[in-house]
Amino acid sequence: MKAHDPESRPVKWTLLSVATLIVMSGATITPALPAMVAHFSDVPNVEILVRLVVTMPALFIVIGAPVAGYIADRWGRKRLLAYSTILFGIGGSSGLAMDSLYSVLAGRAVLGLAVAGVITASTTLIADYYTGPSRARLMGLQAAFISLGAFVFILAGGALADISWRGPFFVYLTAFLFVPLIAVALYEPIRTPVGPAPSPEITGNPAPPSLTLPPPRFPLRALSLIFGLSLVNQMVFYLVPVQIPFYLRELNESTGAQIGLAIAAITIFGALTSFQYRRISGRIGVVGTVILANIVMGIGYIAVGLASTYGLVVLGLAIAGLGLGLQMANMNTWAAAITPQRFRGRALGGVATFMFMGHFLSPAASQPLVLAYGYPMAFGMAGGLLLFVAIVFLIARPWITAPGSERGR
Repeated sequence: MKAHDPESRPVKWTLLSVATLIVMSGATITPALPAMVAHFSDVPNVEILVRLVVTMPALFIVIGAPVAGYIADRWGRKRLLAYSTILFGIGGSSGLAMDSLYSVLAGRAVLGLAVAGVITASTTLIADYYTGPSRARLMGLQAAFISLGAFVFILAGGALADISWRGPFFVYLTAFLFVPLIAVALYEPIRTPVGPAPSPEITGNPAPPSLTLPPPRFPLRALSLIFGLSLVNQMVFYLVPVQIPFYLRELNESTGAQIGLAIAAITIFGALTSFQYRRISGRIGVVGTVILANIVMGIGYIAVGLASTYGLVVLGLAIAGLGLGLQMANMNTWAAAITPQRFRGRALGGVATFMFMGHFLSPAASQPLVLAYGYPMAFGMAGGLLLFVAIVFLIARPWITAPGSERGR
């Protein structure tokens, strides 16, 4: 096998393994939220602040992802990934040593900046290393590994949360295992220059017309649609880690391990469809995949709202996960396909920005609904919103431009 061959197993396994870090930013510690509320019960507004422990990384991913995209395009993807992974381990595990809720939140902010670099650099490397069906396959596998990582880490977090609220913070130390893999297996891709050919005054020779290319453009209009969809989908998705722990405690006094298992259901079933993403999107296209994913997620959330037992909640989350697995891969694949290579880091950083903006805004949007109508109605309304999104895309499908070519390579 050639050195620096993107088809080699070390390259693929490193990219896919690093993807498991992304979901750790929030969901790993969600089973510990009720225990954290009890531990910091003397802190004013503890209910809101503890929920911010989950969403604080998302805010700093929103802040950091555009910067990470610029760094990836300007100074390189591999270097950004390596340093971000180290920072991830430091910020993520900081809760093991922090004695106040506010210092825990500060550590979560550092974690968010690290995740911004990890998700932007790793996704951009996949987009650079691969094209066409190979890229779609790796994007699907990346989403599957994110879901599988969530399944493992959330279950671990749930078990550790039954021991101590600090327990789930041990999981973040696994980030340090990936640093040597990144250093050895990955390489900085050669970026193809795109733009006007050198002028005759510089080269001394007339430039053939066929070598004169228009300067690449950042496809803001098309990306805006992807950004908006990512925002809505992730706001709805994040009802699960933010509200499900309290919903299940209210429903049947679930333990931390049971809460972790319920949240893990949405991720493990997401992995099932992520593995099939290339096949599904190849048949129905990216817009068709948006429609299908939102319909399935909507049905799942409505089922959670109608559930009367723990088992039925898990069933609803599993159904929602089938749609989520498609949507996660679809957004990055769509954005990568329509963006010239020189802007790809910024485009995929933008997808991450709006995804995690949805995470951060989710508690602010869902908590008033929970207080006014209760958990079942909040999940039912979220499911209805997803079905509405599917209908809008179904109607607008003839006017939405799908990626038809790999531009910018």
